[in-house]
Amino acid sequence: MIPLLSVDVAVIGAGPAGLAAATAARQAGAERVAVFERLGEPGGILPQCIHNGFGLHVFQEELTGPEYAERFVVQAREAGVEFWLNSMVLSLSAERRLSVMSPQGLVHVEAARVVLAMGCRERTGPNILLGGARPAGVFTAGTAQRLVNVEGYLPGREVVIVGSGDIGLIMARRLTLEGARVKAVVELLPYPGGLARNVRQCLEDFGIPLRLAHATLSVEGRRRVSGVVIAPLDETGRPVLSRAEQIPCDTVLLSVGLIPENELSRQAGLELDPRTGGAAVDERGETSIPGIFACGNVLQVHDLVDYVTAEASAVGRWAGSSQASGSRELALVPGGNARYVVPQRLSAGLVPPFTISTRVQRPAGASVVRLGGVVIARRAVVRPAEMIRVDVKPGDWTKVLAEVGSEGCLRLEVEEERP
Repeated sequence: MIPLLSVDVAVIGAGPAGLAAATAARQAGAERVAVFERLGEPGGILPQCIHNGFGLHVFQEELTGPEYAERFVVQAREAGVEFWLNSMVLSLSAERRLSVMSPQGLVHVEAARVVLAMGCRERTGPNILLGGARPAGVFTAGTAQRLVNVEGYLPGREVVIVGSGDIGLIMARRLTLEGARVKAVVELLPYPGGLARNVRQCLEDFGIPLRLAHATLSVEGRRRVSGVVIAPLDETGRPVLSRAEQIPCDTVLLSVGLIPENELSRQAGLELDPRTGGAAVDERGETSIPGIFACGNVLQVHDLVDYVTAEASAVGRWAGSSQASGSRELALVPGGNARYVVPQRLSAGLVPPFTISTRVQRPAGASVVRLGGVVIARRAVVRPAEMIRVDVKPGDWTKVLAEVGSEGCLRLEVEEERP
């Protein structure tokens, strides 16, 4: 007979989002909080992120990824969170019933509330229709990071990185420090995909070329990578084949974006936002199915782990307290330069402050953030790689509610200020 486990809050994933949400749920009053993690240790991706830069917002000090993770593992254990490691969640139903394959065998779990914190995965060559064969020597940047930082292997000596996401930028520096030669970082867009500080510290400080507005046409080689072919883009975004060039290398790293891990979300029948790839939620992080919450990179891809922690802690408090939201809901949609907005709906009766997150579609100078036509924030510069998080204040929220029309829809806009 398959064992049945009943919990107040089931958290799927023990990365930074899962750890923060589980701890907050316990602190909010949930008696039994269980975290299910398919790996053998908690922390998610953080144990392989040995570089510093974590914790500046949460702890006001600079930590490495393993140090940051350890602090939350300790907090979670001290709060009484129950860990199920080496435990894979196979299914999730709309009734909040989970099937888990664990070291004890198959277990069914019934949860009063569920928090989705599965994180995200990297895009691969087929995801971006990368041409050429599939020789040895092609890795995602995260895989290469684990090989170097955890397993102690150097994936190659002559490296080209396709895409300029943050993991790729960090690995450009890491591989250089280990003695490899990073010959170029090739980015399709006319601006970097990662944070400005990573471009400066990981590329410019080491003299690594960043080739913006360049397409990677193919990976060459039969048994092992021998090179990549790249070409600049014209004003219409098409490769200029007459100016194509080959860069000899033995290794290619892909840093071309992240995809939220939403297989379980789809299985449960949650409404997903095509702009983020994650679930559509309200200001508490509750999805379209009551009692199921989402936070962290499975909800929206973040640029800083500190922001993951802040978001997940707030969601965990709601899941742990099981408070009901307001009866009237306002739809929240992006406009102007805003690419998406989270949450996708708000309760008209909520009490500020609450946080709204967005990213812009294109870089811009000094910009204003408007909610329902009311300016709620200003930014000196906005970049697609950098998440915009705004804590909506009580006075601004009162003004916003006064502007709500009969359709019950609010627009979140980011627009460049004109002189």
